[in-house]
Amino acid sequence: MKPIRVAPKAVIVNDGRLLAVKNADGEGFWYILPGGGQEPGETLEDALRRECREEAGVDVEVRELLYVRDYIGRNHEFASHDGDTHQLELMFACVIPSGQTPGMGSSPDGNQVGIAWLELHALDRYRLYPKILKKLLTAPPPADAAYLGDVN
Repeated sequence: MKPIRVAPKAVIVNDGRLLAVKNADGEGFWYILPGGGQEPGETLEDALRRECREEAGVDVEVRELLYVRDYIGRNHEFASHDGDTHQLELMFACVIPSGQTPGMGSSPDGNQVGIAWLELHALDRYRLYPKILKKLLTAPPPADAAYLGDVN
């Protein structure tokens, strides 16, 4: 198994919509939160700001930690191609300062084809990962950060 990867993620909700990175594969479009791997010497906040610039072309204000998720690839639907992956995701509430408009960033991921604002009330219509976000973002938020476990 590869080393555990630490990946801060941005939960950006504005006007009832979630900002997501739009990706494409043979089955169509799929969506994830902006964010990605922390580099040595980076704080989680610095890594998240860098990733949001690279993927969505915006600077973000990092706020509170919302959720912590383990992703152990061998336990999920993509085990055939990432079964040796273990990623620890830390999902932070973030805000885009006024005057900035998200778009394709300076260094998009390989499958990335854009960004999208997904209506919270319609999250079930999208291939959004992790899938648990569909439930978490349509329910009242927890009082404190929540460890979600190894979920999809």
